[in-house]
Amino acid sequence: MNDTPPIADVQNSPDTRHLAIDKVGIKDIRHPVRISERNGGEQHTIANFNMYVNLPHNFKGTHMSRFVEILNHHEREITPASFQDMLSEMIGTLEAEAGHIEMTFPYFVTKIAPVSGVRSLMDYSVTFIGEIYSSTPILWIKVVVPVTSLCPCSKKISRYGAHNQRSHVTVTVRTEGFIWIEELIDLVEGQASCGLYGLLKRPDEKYVTERAYENPKFVEDMVRDVATQLNADKRISAYVVESENFESIHNHSAYAMIQTDKKYCSPKNFLHETHSHCGSDT
Repeated sequence: MNDTPPIADVQNSPDTRHLAIDKVGIKDIRHPVRISERNGGEQHTIANFNMYVNLPHNFKGTHMSRFVEILNHHEREITPASFQDMLSEMIGTLEAEAGHIEMTFPYFVTKIAPVSGVRSLMDYSVTFIGEIYSSTPILWIKVVVPVTSLCPCSKKISRYGAHNQRSHVTVTVRTEGFIWIEELIDLVEGQASCGLYGLLKRPDEKYVTERAYENPKFVEDMVRDVATQLNADKRISAYVVESENFESIHNHSAYAMIQTDKKYCSPKNFLHETHSHCGSDT
């Protein structure tokens, strides 16, 4: 006969303040993951997770340990599909109506220099953002792509040369079809004055310098050109595209942003409930 008294479950005790909590969970926990690559391989990396659920007004707390258990159950290759499975498991395990997972990780791509062909790695910051409400999952993919931008005005008014700078183009897309991380990176780099490389030889440096000079872009050009490509992709139902140019002749950055929900003319289901404008379904 076991005389040990049961351990109290304080989290499930009632709360009388009648205040529901929108998000409660764990933040900034690191965990190893494996990410599918476009070339058929997989990449081992470390991701930072934020995991939240809603809490009804009548419950005192949620079971924080269960978030960590869910992560340990998913030590496998992460794809958009398995990421949604993790989101659904979290909702079911914690008996919640709504949930939110953010997973941020460095992703490496082999870049080939344009003239010499020398190979090097470039790293990109990638975030998967999953939300589920009323059993409906929504997946966002966010990629920060560093590129080169060259100022059209500087080129126009100068007798020789033009100032250029590194820029960070951040694309956040809501998907309704499978899309590779590499596809978003390629899309952004194709609209920049020039892409970046981890390693360049002198012939490559000549090429990228002249390439940028022949392809000047304002920060406004950058977001408009990327948005045009996103509008044409039927797999993408909504997006936010931002560009920050770290100016080389000013002590400030230049910034531009376009956000579009192709399905709604309202903030419904839009990332962080920001206001959006309608885009075409082209």
